[in-house]
Amino acid sequence: MLSGVSAMGTVQGGLWMLLALGLLVMGTGLPVWALLLGVSSAAAAFGWALGVLDVGVLAALPARLTGLLESDLLQALPLYVFVGVLLQRVALADALYAGASRGLARWGAGPAGGVLGVGLLVAPMNGSVASSSSLLARLVWPTLARTPLRRPERATALIAVAATLGVVLPPSLVLLLLGDALMRAHTEALQLHPERAWTGGHVLNTQDLLHAAAVPAVLVLLGWLAVAVWQWRGAGVGEPAAAASPPQPKSRRALAALSALIILALLAGVFTGHLLAVEAAATGGVLLAAGTALTRALDRAGWRRVLDDTLALSGALIALLVGATTFSLVFRLWGTDAWLSQAAVGATGDPRAVALLMLVGVGLCAWVLDAFEMIFVVIPLLAPALIDRLGDAQQAGVLLLLVLQASFLWPPMGYAVMLARLQGPSIGTWALWRALAPYLAVQALCIVLVFCWPASVHGLDAAPAGQVPGASSGASAPLSEDDIEARMRAMSSGGPP
Repeated sequence: MLSGVSAMGTVQGGLWMLLALGLLVMGTGLPVWALLLGVSSAAAAFGWALGVLDVGVLAALPARLTGLLESDLLQALPLYVFVGVLLQRVALADALYAGASRGLARWGAGPAGGVLGVGLLVAPMNGSVASSSSLLARLVWPTLARTPLRRPERATALIAVAATLGVVLPPSLVLLLLGDALMRAHTEALQLHPERAWTGGHVLNTQDLLHAAAVPAVLVLLGWLAVAVWQWRGAGVGEPAAAASPPQPKSRRALAALSALIILALLAGVFTGHLLAVEAAATGGVLLAAGTALTRALDRAGWRRVLDDTLALSGALIALLVGATTFSLVFRLWGTDAWLSQAAVGATGDPRAVALLMLVGVGLCAWVLDAFEMIFVVIPLLAPALIDRLGDAQQAGVLLLLVLQASFLWPPMGYAVMLARLQGPSIGTWALWRALAPYLAVQALCIVLVFCWPASVHGLDAAPAGQVPGASSGASAPLSEDDIEARMRAMSSGGPP
């Protein structure tokens, strides 16, 4: 394998891959999936030429991709995208925005509350920060233009924060995909210390992450709502939303209300575990499509645009997954992933300090990458060591979500901030900093809360099997040799024990 090249030199091949990818993402503007495939191919060819990589392993890539595409979560991905695109094309979000704005107009915060309300409902289905930002910008700027006092920096900040709600609010597509990635990461973390799996614990699953994220997500949302009300009241935006929003047809308002109820019911079903993500997305898509057809909200050309957009967005996400899978396989062939894990696990000093440094590294990566790119590329490399350092997979998962969300809001490179600035008037960075500072302060407080008080993510945990809820768990009963062997087999195969 090494063929005369030092082990450390081989490990550095993966580090050069990461560096090249980062520079190309920032300097070329090319699609990330294309850069992932290009860097992977170049690194594999270079390693083969040096005789340090066995490129025959890459023959397993098609079977690996086929296995990933058979996942229920990835089958739900185009359905989520379809629902999000349909909500935009039928202008249902416009009606939802107008209704929420009217309801909050008496407090002088109609536009702000309406934006956060639409973000709360639509962002989990959109998943993509870019898609949510585009939708919210289309809703906010016309309304702002009709108000007596215009504060574009506050509107831009509001669009940016609302666009990131899908990162942390369960059961969004981001959380579902991250839960799947963390299940594999938790398995790897337990393999570093197999004795931890013998104490009656279990490998993190997606439902665990949804429940863990609920309380911090609500705290973030309430804090942001308070900031938005304060900012927009101070800006003098007190006119009722009815004066700032065009009237909506009755059929459109009825369809919007019905759509909101359907989406909330389906999201609640996924959150409680009564529905799989693919079942909820398929049901929502069929019901919304039927309602749209009955109300004739789209003509033939409109339906064609919905399907074209759905195919384009779904194809981009699946291409990103293919690129990330190829990149991670070549990265692992260089042995850099094992070296990073060993370095993190073997680091001296306070484990929490090491975990904090890793979270800072995740935040820096998220400053230039989207949520899906982070989940497919970066988090699988760092999450096992982060879980090992913290000793709590749910806490690690929620911290990753909150750090990702904060990085997207960090000017001037934050992904959500850049997108919001591109769709509005020119705004100075310092003015935008002042508008975003209260939102980032709320986010920082939630991160500190979860980091210092892990119990904050366990309020909705289900009681272990055989244990009465609310009873003290006490010491776990010792497992038999057959139980231990079964747990280890499950962990090595990547499934739940």
